[in-house]
Amino acid sequence: MKLIFKLLPNAIKFCVLTFLIISCNDLSKKEQVNNGSVKKTNKKPNILLIYADDQGTLDAGCYGTEDIKTPNLDALASEGIKFTQAYAHTVCCPSRAGLLTGRAPQRSGVNQWTSCNPNDKIGRVMDLKEITIAEHLKKYDYKTALVGKWHLGATLDHGPLDQGFDEFFGFRGGFIDYYTHRFLHAKWQKPQFHDLYRGKEEIFEDGKYFPDMQVEEAKTFIEKNKDEPFFLYLPFNLPHYPEQPDSTFIAEYKDLKWPRSSYAPMITTFDNRMGQVISKLDELNLRENTIIIYMSDNGHSTEDYYNWDVSYGGNGGGGYTGKWRGAKGSFFEGGLRVPAVISYPKKFPKNESRDQAILNMDILPTLCEILEIPLPENKLDGKSFLSVIKSKEASSSHEVFHWMWQEMWAVKKGNWKLIYEGHDTTGKFSNHPEKEFDMPKYYLANLNDEKPEEINHADKFPQIVQELISLHEIWAEDVFDGSGYKDPNKIKVVEVKNGKGTTKL
Repeated sequence: MKLIFKLLPNAIKFCVLTFLIISCNDLSKKEQVNNGSVKKTNKKPNILLIYADDQGTLDAGCYGTEDIKTPNLDALASEGIKFTQAYAHTVCCPSRAGLLTGRAPQRSGVNQWTSCNPNDKIGRVMDLKEITIAEHLKKYDYKTALVGKWHLGATLDHGPLDQGFDEFFGFRGGFIDYYTHRFLHAKWQKPQFHDLYRGKEEIFEDGKYFPDMQVEEAKTFIEKNKDEPFFLYLPFNLPHYPEQPDSTFIAEYKDLKWPRSSYAPMITTFDNRMGQVISKLDELNLRENTIIIYMSDNGHSTEDYYNWDVSYGGNGGGGYTGKWRGAKGSFFEGGLRVPAVISYPKKFPKNESRDQAILNMDILPTLCEILEIPLPENKLDGKSFLSVIKSKEASSSHEVFHWMWQEMWAVKKGNWKLIYEGHDTTGKFSNHPEKEFDMPKYYLANLNDEKPEEINHADKFPQIVQELISLHEIWAEDVFDGSGYKDPNKIKVVEVKNGKGTTKL
């Protein structure tokens, strides 16, 4: 071969050498492209965590509801796994603390309402020692953002940017008017206050519909970080009151009974805006490698408020819980059991359901197992349910479930649930009988009853009551230890001789 090459004219030799050099360069470029595609294929999955606000237990088409349209949520369920026994918490603050930290909210001091106004100096905040999903994922090169509702303490040094989020757009308190972006629960002696922020800077966009602003911010973040792994936490204010839906969805529900006719457009508005964000993933070809987790923070609201000469609450109800009693603010199933879906087209089954019990606190450890990264250093109460995702036959990671809010608490073991000093928020617009708001001191329910939680079995099964009390006491001692707060049920109560009521020391 060498001899033949030597006998060739110089001009031909030059052409051959040039061809070989160009070919090698082309091959090198192809290898670089191929290597690049391998890197892209092996990129860590993106994570989109969608948290609805006050969506009822069964208020979605994929959960059997026929009178409210949720095409995007139904499509997500068809592309993933629907959970029929997913538990969150009974109200906003502890639900979000548990979700983001994988820990009982009491560990972080969130056993009472957190502050909503940055100017409040005495309101509670989630302890900065907590490690959120965002903080943990940043260690593994994730870009992080929170677009929506925070509600874990409004002071400017205890916000999303202080807990691992690179970006924050939204409101720091519990809810806002969707157009004025003002908090409506302000006390009578205080004016309503404005609550819309980008990072730590207050911004003013009066008249703009917040869900639309939220969607645009989310899409911008996804576009900007499409080539890097990202974690986008998208806690919607929808369908939380005030019930100000997209007006295009009002007419189709005008024939429903009140207050469902007011609540239903809020659900469809949420579904529509959620769908717009998911469509952005499709547009950028990111869907296959994105884990989407959807869940509600608690059950539907039966609240009703008339403040500042305006009715802005949940109009006394509107949500649907099927056979379950309760709503937001209650430890009945209707307050705790929420719709939940997880989708990861690249690896997870599609169009399946799971009946095993899971908790919102389980999401952090589940993500860690999916990503094959260590758990955070803090002690977690949540447990991974990846085995449940993979198999209908796997057992739930939990045998006992605990909830607590202020002095109220509940323990669930098997089909028994004990509620202490609970509230029955079922309301008058439910398909269940309306009962007194203040429940008996101990209420023992059996979830296997023909009408679950309608009957108090406490007197009939005192040994079960005592067993569940003991489980709670052990749990409470653990979660309040080191939190900076005492168990409110262990604080000594002293009678006040001059005046009514008691004083807690």
